[in-house]
Order: sequence, then C-alpha cells, then structure tokens
Amino acid sequence: MIDEATKQRILDAAKIEEVVGDFVTLRRRGVNLIGLCPFHNEKTPSFTVSPSKNICKCFGCGKGGTPVNFIMQHEHLSYPDALRYLAKKYNIEIVEKELTAEEMQARTKRESMMALNEFAGRYFVDQLWRTEEGQSVGLAYFRERGFSDAILQKFQLGYSQNQYHAFSDEAIKSGFSATVLSDVGLATRSDRGGMVDRFRGRVMFPVHSLSGRIVAFGGRVLVQTEKSAKYVNSPESEIYHKSNELYGIYFAKESMVQNDAVYLVEGYTDVLSMHEAGIQNVVASSGTSLTQGQIRMIHRFTSNITVLYDGDAAGIKASIRGIDLLLEEGMNVKVVLLPDGDDPDSFAKKHNANELIEYIKEHQVDFIQFKSGLLLEDAGNDPIKKSQLINDIVQSIAVIPDAITRSLYIQECAIRFSVRESLLGEAVQKLRQQKQVQKPVQEPAPIANATASVIVPIEPEIAQKAGAELPYTYNQEQVIMRYLVNYGKCNLSFYDAESNEHIQIPLATYVDLMLAEDEMPLQFPLHVQLLQEALQVDQTDLRTYFLNHTNLSIQNYVFSLVEDKYEHCRNSKDEDPNKLTSQLSQEMPQVILEFKLRTVKGRLKEVSEAIKQAQVQQDGAQLAQLIQQQVSLVRTQQEIVDNLRESKIQRF
Repeated sequence: MIDEATKQRILDAAKIEEVVGDFVTLRRRGVNLIGLCPFHNEKTPSFTVSPSKNICKCFGCGKGGTPVNFIMQHEHLSYPDALRYLAKKYNIEIVEKELTAEEMQARTKRESMMALNEFAGRYFVDQLWRTEEGQSVGLAYFRERGFSDAILQKFQLGYSQNQYHAFSDEAIKSGFSATVLSDVGLATRSDRGGMVDRFRGRVMFPVHSLSGRIVAFGGRVLVQTEKSAKYVNSPESEIYHKSNELYGIYFAKESMVQNDAVYLVEGYTDVLSMHEAGIQNVVASSGTSLTQGQIRMIHRFTSNITVLYDGDAAGIKASIRGIDLLLEEGMNVKVVLLPDGDDPDSFAKKHNANELIEYIKEHQVDFIQFKSGLLLEDAGNDPIKKSQLINDIVQSIAVIPDAITRSLYIQECAIRFSVRESLLGEAVQKLRQQKQVQKPVQEPAPIANATASVIVPIEPEIAQKAGAELPYTYNQEQVIMRYLVNYGKCNLSFYDAESNEHIQIPLATYVDLMLAEDEMPLQFPLHVQLLQEALQVDQTDLRTYFLNHTNLSIQNYVFSLVEDKYEHCRNSKDEDPNKLTSQLSQEMPQVILEFKLRTVKGRLKEVSEAIKQAQVQQDGAQLAQLIQQQVSLVRTQQEIVDNLRESKIQRF
C-alpha cells in the first residue's frame, strides 16, 4: 500500500514530457510537444503533450491523460503499479511490506506473470555468476564469444541449470503458482503432474519491453543433441506478443533519438556485439520477419532505418518482405550487405564503432538498388523474369505514402531499367487505387455508456446515442465544470454593499452558493460529485487532484474538460493572481446566469407539457396551479435575461 504523502511526491515529480519521452520521440510545436501515437498506427503525428497541464492526448484515437494514466495504458498496469513504475523512474523510495505467498497468489494474472519474469531474470543472473555450473558453462560461453562483464550485466544475461525442475521449485517456494509458471512459459507440466523447466541447460537472453520490464526469454543450448533446438523462446502469452517486441529496444531508444537512425539486425548476439563495439542504436527482430507492430515501435523514435544483412542470399530473400512494410510505414530505408562469411555479430567483433559506421556509410544503398541487384541475378537476360522484377519493385514503390518520395523512386527505377517513367507512374497509381478499393471500411468505435468506468461523452448528442440520460442544462453545466476544474480554488472578488468592502470567495464556493440561492442545483450526477469534492478537498490544484482521482470515470471525464480545444487562454498557475481574480469575477456571474436561464427554460417546457395534460383531463385546480407556476417562471426568466444583459454590458 502506498501512503498518500508518497503518492503525492510521485505525482509532483512525474513530468508528462519525460514520461512520454521514454516511449515516443517528441518535437516542439508551439507551447506543446507532438509525436507519433504509441496506441494506434499513424503516419502523421497527432499525439500531443502539454507540459503546462502535465497531460497528453492523441487527437486520432483519443487516448491520453496524466503521467500515471499514460503508464497505466501503455504498460497495462494497475494504478498502484503505475505509481510504483514512476517512483522507480524518479528514484522515490516506497516502503512496502513483503508480499506473503497468499498475497502473491491473489495478484492479478498479468501482474503475477510480470512479477514471475522479473524473479526469473534475477534467478538466472544469480545462477550465471554464483554457481559452479553457471560459471564453468554459461559464463565461459559468453566470454568465449567476446562479451564483457559490463555487457552481460547491462542486458541481464543469465544461465538456467541443466536440471529438470530447479527453477520451478525455487519459483513455487517463493510464492508463484504452477499455473503462472505454465502461462508465462518458463515451465511445462510433465505427464506425472510435476513441472519441467523449459530453458534447462541454456544461457538466457531476457527480452525487455520498451519500458525495461522483462516480458520473455530466449535460451541457447550449449550442448546440442538431435532432440534439442539451438534456440528456445518464450511462447506467446498475455504479456508477450513476439510481433510487438524487438530485442534491444529498451537499450537503443535513447541512442535512436540522438542519432535519428537505427540499425536492424537479426539475433541476440548481433545486438550484443554492436553494443560491445560502441554502437547502441541497434535492435533485432529475433530471427523473424519484421511485423507492423515492430516497425511502428521503431517509427516512434526515428524514421531512418538501415537493415544489416549477412551474405546468405536465401535468408535475405525470405525477409525482404519486411522492406515493403518499412516503406509503407513511411520509413527511409537503407540496406547494407556485409562481406561473405560475416554477420553483424562477427563483423562487429572485428571493428570499432567508427570503422563500423564508416563501412555502413560507404556500402548502404536504397531499396531499389538493393532489391533490383538481388533479383537481377535470378532474372539474367530472361525478359519475362525482368518484367516480373520490375513489377515487384513497382509494388514496393506503390506502398510509399509520400507522393514526392514515390516520384523520385519512379524516376530512379525508369533510368535503371530503361522503362518509360510515365508507364511506371501509371502502374504505381493503378496499384494504389486497387489497394484503396480493397481497404476495408472501419466501423466507428462504440460509444461508451456514461455510467461505465470509461470516458463520459463530452458532446450531448454522442452521450444520448450511448444511452446516457442528459439534463437540459448539460452544456451549461459543462462550462461550469471547466471553470471549476481549472480555477475552483481561485478567489473571486465582489463588492458587498452592506459592509461597504470587497469580499473574496473561492470559485467553487461561489458556484455552490449561487446555485443554492435560487434552488437550481446541478442535474448531471458526475457534475454534482465534482462540485462536492471540490468543496471538501484541501488541495489548491483541483485539476491535478481530479486527473489523478481513484475513480477512472472522473479521471477520464476531467481529462476531456482540460483538453486544448476547451481550454481558456489562461493558466491559473502562471497568471497574475490579481488579474485572474478580476477576470474570473467578471465571467462567473455570467456563466451562472446562463445556467439558470437554461434551467428556467427547461422548467417552463415541463410546465407547458403539464398544462396540456391538465387541460385534457379537465383538472381545474391543477391547471390553475400550473398557470401560476408558469407566470412565476416567465417573470424569473425575464429577470435573468435582464441581469445577463447587464452583466455583458459591464464586462464589455
């Protein structure tokens, strides 16, 4: 359990631009920062970060929030675990009791799986450095491959004993269940009902997520038999989707941003050797073809990618589809073919960082040169095969989203193959039109019900479609809520004729008094709750209080209220207090009057409907009473209109 004081320290320390910046490359745009959204696929940045409000928002998919919200969504963490994540980032100590075996079992499935992987990572590291078998087998292997102790420790490389259930026994003794061991894939159930370690007798390569958490493992066997595979990897699970992970991304992302480039290799040791040589902006697809999920992850940090291939032509042809996916994502793609007999691992061991970078610069080519050179060897002088080759390259050009880049590649292809540029252009355009026709129409996202723990719709008509009941004062109440959230604890100043002096009153208190004065309370339940809490809490920054509320509905709703498109020109933290008091004192009476006017109009409509019913039923007594109410409401309406007119005249 995290105490309130520590929680507040975490919230105060967490800066949205720093938290989001760990996962997204942000660029300045006015007072805000912008980058590619980490929650959905986009080629034009729409993910906006506001340092002044300490929130983020994607105007494409709608996701965002405070630093805690962002971590909860991105890392799939609970609220307490997101706080722990931020505490670790900002070196804030959280003193918590150790979990008992029963408490460990009670954790959610995902949390238990993540905790087990972290436990396993520490266990395998310990086995590598502290056991005789780990040192003589695992450590000896790594050192033979030329990896320094610093690299082994940085990547948390380890060793799994060559025993059937040594790790499983230790994990179960520490409070993890056999079910979680099986779900994560660290062990399997034997025919006899016991657990068998998946990675026994292997050196271990932890796979870190973008935030640095261990989501999977790769294990390399050192004594290979006919039955044993050279590499064994964690299976797909709730916490690990291979198509969305890249080996080394956690250790590469900072360098990717600094260099605005990334090198793509194939395996674990390729990444390690590049780091050993001094190059850190390198990631591996772990022996599989690139996926859109992996490419989108890279694109958050850079648009420039260089793919390093060894001399294995068959392997290159099998993975070349990934280049088209890179182009489709809008990436700038270069390819480097290493000398025969070398892969990135062996080549990096022979050269330092400067030599590696120099070789890459001299030998990197764009995808047309590379793809055509590779395929021309098979085509020879056969015109049919050459035609197929040109069509293959045209298909690659057609997926490029930028029209100018496509045009340049069409020109290059026309010169290289002595084909009319107009002919290639027509072929590219035809392919793009076909793809557009085939593209499925996306259904609009379902609208969430206002009563659920999700975003409460901000527009009345959308909320009504969702089945939420909205009062006729909904729009005016929202205006009040925006003032309340942003300036609820700011003072208003009014002249009191009786005491002949100016009195100051917090905005939230003023709203409460003015609504009670004419018995015109807020109607929307969430608005009522916001006002009640604003009056009760001691915090001066209501925006931060509500954005970090334990109720997710309140968090999300308030986040909608403080979006840029609804924000006033002022910031209560930066504004001169006297000037802010003066402006709010002029604006709030008008806001309250507009709410009251809408309330009276709604009541008049209800009374009119009731009068019609009384006339039909010929209820004279009821009719007389209703007409009297109607006259009173009309009089009140006129008074409000007059006051509103006078308020506007005084203001302007």
